[in-house]
Amino acid sequence: MDIQQLAKEIIAGRRLTRDEDLSFFEEVDLEQLAIGANAIREALCNNHVDLCTIINGRGGRCSENCKFCAQSAHNHTGCEEHGMLEPEVVLEDCKKREAAGVHAYSIVTAGRTVEGEELDTLVDTYALLHKECNIRLCASHGLISEEAFTRLKAAGVEMYHANIETSKRNFPNICTTHTYEDKIREIKLAKAAGMTVCSGGIIGMGETWQDRLDMAVSLAELEIESIPINALIPVKGTPLGDLTPLTEDEIIRTVAMFRYINPTAYIRMAAGRNYFKDGGRRLFQSGVNATITGDMLTTVGNNTKQDMEMLQDMGFDLEVQR
Repeated sequence: MDIQQLAKEIIAGRRLTRDEDLSFFEEVDLEQLAIGANAIREALCNNHVDLCTIINGRGGRCSENCKFCAQSAHNHTGCEEHGMLEPEVVLEDCKKREAAGVHAYSIVTAGRTVEGEELDTLVDTYALLHKECNIRLCASHGLISEEAFTRLKAAGVEMYHANIETSKRNFPNICTTHTYEDKIREIKLAKAAGMTVCSGGIIGMGETWQDRLDMAVSLAELEIESIPINALIPVKGTPLGDLTPLTEDEIIRTVAMFRYINPTAYIRMAAGRNYFKDGGRRLFQSGVNATITGDMLTTVGNNTKQDMEMLQDMGFDLEVQR
């Protein structure tokens, strides 16, 4: 496989599909793969890097049994537990992130769904943020109803986050309290409500390379605009807590492959950048053009100021695009 030639063909309009043999991504020269992925990013996504940040709007006690999650009630990690944050608390944090130059802000809630009075609080919070801040609002609230999507959209939410997590084949190995099909339903409901979708998954959970390929192709088929890729950070007390973390090279190979298969999407590096000694410069030279910055939910985050200095030093555009 001439990976550089393939990159040129993708830039010219070719798109890789499920029907093709994509196994070469696992063996092709990593340096050449990264160079090609970066060329695709430069040609089709310009030089902009999108920075988003998240706040833990409701923490712990989640009913779902996702094996990777520190906030699942099925796991015993000692994570912080708290109810829904008040609107004024979130507004203060959002203003701080906006002042730091972040492009998007998301409230993330632990739990299967949000409904009733807690949904009312969320809607009020997003409406307040929409009124007081000029920042793209995203939301991540599990398996919510069609009505909830309508209300969140009306309150100013532009993007909904619903990770498919892994391949359809592998999903039951990771979670059994909801299904892969549940995730697809949420993605379709979000789109029907007029939102864009942020959906990706986690690598390093014991999946095969074919599972990673399948996830990348599935996201392309769903026409996902923002694809967060998390490298598992094993948390003691979870069923995956004893897994060996991925190497830099394994992560680079994965994000570069995602760029080839999703050439115009935001490939957003989420958890796992702390595995890179330099803040992840290699990632942004291998097809990545978005990241989560600031404090994470239950893992160590990245300093926004340092991220911005690094990306500006690399020549990226960090201007807000509205």
